[in-house]
Amino acid sequence: MNKIELLAPAGNMESLYAAVSAGADAVYLSGKKYGARAYAANFSDDELVDAINYCHLYDVKVYVTVNTLIYEREMDDFIKYVEFLYRSGVDAVIMQDLGAMDLVRQKYPTLEIHASTQMNIHSLESVKLLENLGIKRAVLSRELSISDITNIKNNSNIELEIFIQGALCVSFSGCCLMSSLIGGRSGNRGSCAQCCRMKYDLVKNGSVSETGYLLSTKDLCTVNNIDKLIDVGVTSLKIEGRMKRCEYVYTAVSLYRKAIDSYIKTGKIDISESDIIELKKIFNREFTKGFLFNEDNNNFINKVRPNHQGIEIGKVISIKNNYFLLKLNDTLNIQDGIRIVNDDIGFTVTSMFINNSKVKTAHSGDIVKIKYKINSLSKVVKTTDYEQLKRIGESIKISKKLPLDISISAYIDKPLVIKLKYKNYSVKGSSDYIITSSINSPTTKDDIIARVSRLNDTVYSVGSIIVSASDNIFIPGGVINRLKRELINKLNLKRLSNLDIDKFKAVNDVFGFACGTKIIRMVGEMLSNNLRDGERCYRITNDIFYLLLKSQDKDSDSRRIRSILDNVAIDLVSTDDEDIQSNLNGGIYNHMISFSAGGMRICAKELREDLAGCLQEALRERCRELAAKFADN
Repeated sequence: MNKIELLAPAGNMESLYAAVSAGADAVYLSGKKYGARAYAANFSDDELVDAINYCHLYDVKVYVTVNTLIYEREMDDFIKYVEFLYRSGVDAVIMQDLGAMDLVRQKYPTLEIHASTQMNIHSLESVKLLENLGIKRAVLSRELSISDITNIKNNSNIELEIFIQGALCVSFSGCCLMSSLIGGRSGNRGSCAQCCRMKYDLVKNGSVSETGYLLSTKDLCTVNNIDKLIDVGVTSLKIEGRMKRCEYVYTAVSLYRKAIDSYIKTGKIDISESDIIELKKIFNREFTKGFLFNEDNNNFINKVRPNHQGIEIGKVISIKNNYFLLKLNDTLNIQDGIRIVNDDIGFTVTSMFINNSKVKTAHSGDIVKIKYKINSLSKVVKTTDYEQLKRIGESIKISKKLPLDISISAYIDKPLVIKLKYKNYSVKGSSDYIITSSINSPTTKDDIIARVSRLNDTVYSVGSIIVSASDNIFIPGGVINRLKRELINKLNLKRLSNLDIDKFKAVNDVFGFACGTKIIRMVGEMLSNNLRDGERCYRITNDIFYLLLKSQDKDSDSRRIRSILDNVAIDLVSTDDEDIQSNLNGGIYNHMISFSAGGMRICAKELREDLAGCLQEALRERCRELAAKFADN
């Protein structure tokens, strides 16, 4: 069975952290423009780079939505934006506009394109068309049934992505013009006003026969049928929710992660009713299994409410003055949010009493007295569970860890040597310190293991650790810690800049350095200004640059890089910019500015034994010399 991808929404950085922590294999998000959720918080250019780096360190893919229809006047800016995404290492872009797709395919043939659900991809013929156009993946319409999807899967070779959870559109996917025609806010331009979530009258024969939220759909929830989609062999299971809070993202991803993993491992979906209730407490408009699993047509619409339903926790049994008595059928805590359904009044519970005694928690069967003016003996629902939100917040902070294989060599009269390996990536380094015999307090193998195993501020945990060492040795703890930190940084850098040289040769335009701190922007501009014809400078991430030189010969490249860096050093110390001078005096190399060319890397971090460290130190010395010269003058 092929690994199936769990794809999570990320409307902001908090939701992205939640998705990664909960076990998403990939996230989809948007920048500040060309995304179909214009009113989500979305990501600035700097945040996009940070998000891509963060996710890639956790082996999570990042797909960026550029899935609005693109106006002709926007095309130049659109292509520059796609180039920025391409340079930043995005794993795919999600697109709707066929013309823009064709242009992106021509300019960036190695950039993966996913066809958005906004294209209303609802037939085998449309999927085959996308396949012939070189599109990597199709996000199928939510109107398709499992049998439709099975037919498409069996007769095509393109990746298929299916929505499994979240909001549904009452119209055909990507074809709704209601918001555009009523208020001038087009869903195909990312500005849907969600007119379908408003209250309407149904008029028959000139009179109103029904009033309510007649077009407001329930939320899709397929967790109990996830096995069928896995068996069909679709590539990706997608959760909707870029407008939702991070706690929703965490809960939904956790639920489907548990369902998918349990089915793959045991052949059964290990989901309980309490798991579903946890999701309902965070957000639900009531659930439907959708067209996907042949839901009855009368079970798509929630006419009562267009937003969060909450879960029922009891009924008002008495009202007196400004107090009411609530008989509970579930737990209620101080700081929970509740709604009196008949009155449509919602508020946060700040105090409550049982038999005139103030309590913080009440349970099923208890009758609690709450001070609030209401009007009816009504059903009561909980819309916010304070303890649940607190628990999820703590869980989000606990990031998942990647297993790191560590081998250590510690022998008398030799440097300490540490090798780190994660999957196919490995780094090795040695200390400047030469290990000596211990006089009073020897460093044991357990001491070494304890220090190297402290990885709490990294994305790693110890998978395996092997120590080969002499007896009765002494190694200062700082030596072990420093070498470990340097190697962790080097491993991360190696993983983030695993570059495909051919991909960069295919692109002729120099990437602009529009985002990042002032010093990083200036370094980028100076690098670009010091290039010769045929040379290119790309920013791979917010603070990592890649120099593509002509020779591809290590000795020639090293001399050329030295020349470029010398010129940049002169430019830096010669600038009149006070902020830059302040950074120079404070040590600009605290910034993680990295350069690489022809397989060589030049890093601000002190990788002392390779060309990187030598050249960076030379640049530092050059800056010091020039700074001293300017100071004397």
